[in-house]
Amino acid sequence: MRALITGASSGIGRDMARELDKRGYDLVLVARDKDKLEKTRKSLNGANIEIISMDLESEENCKELYNMVKDIDILINNAGFGTFGNFVDTDLEKEISLINTNITAVHILTKLYLKDMVKKNSGHILNVASIAGFMPGPLMEAYYASKAYVVRLTEGIRAELKKSKSKVKLSLLCPGPVNTNFNNVAGVKFNLKSLTSEKVARYGIDRMLRGKFLIVPGIHIKLLRIISKISPNNITARVVYFMQERKR
Repeated sequence: MRALITGASSGIGRDMARELDKRGYDLVLVARDKDKLEKTRKSLNGANIEIISMDLESEENCKELYNMVKDIDILINNAGFGTFGNFVDTDLEKEISLINTNITAVHILTKLYLKDMVKKNSGHILNVASIAGFMPGPLMEAYYASKAYVVRLTEGIRAELKKSKSKVKLSLLCPGPVNTNFNNVAGVKFNLKSLTSEKVARYGIDRMLRGKFLIVPGIHIKLLRIISKISPNNITARVVYFMQERKR
């Protein structure tokens, strides 16, 4: 069995690689930082571990990755980052990079690998979104919107697969704050208690392999998901703004 993981050099991606390594999977690990990827590979025990240093912000790189790596059983779309600040002040180029990484790369890789999996009538795709994908996100609009895209894309594809009675499985991992390098890249400090990336990875891989679709780690985040479903969006936006403002 072979799994491809993007954003595998640190955080949740690295720890999901460790979880699958323990279960005997061959791995293809993808990220921009080659040194960190090599460090991740050295921390694993498996014999068949390939690393690919590649920036998935590029559409062509995503297509090249697919052409380089065929015949996988699991695809984990984990690469992504966030930005923080008032929308009129945040850097446009960084937001375009975010959209390309968080949305376009996920869309391309999901489509290309899903086609192969549908033909084989087997395989599993885990898209890493966020609880942010279920609510408006003032001060982090681009990130929240990108995760909403991942949520809706994955939900829609799942409905199509169920309708066609395909055996291909989709899962959607939606954590809350996680103690990773994401916070440094986004320039924020979360006030909610963060889960460790190890715990989120272990929970996500375990539930994915059991065939669960929506995976939400942590009781507090599960409650937040319920509240977001019943609360009007304008009220949710005010609450989120208050919470985000405290990160400054």
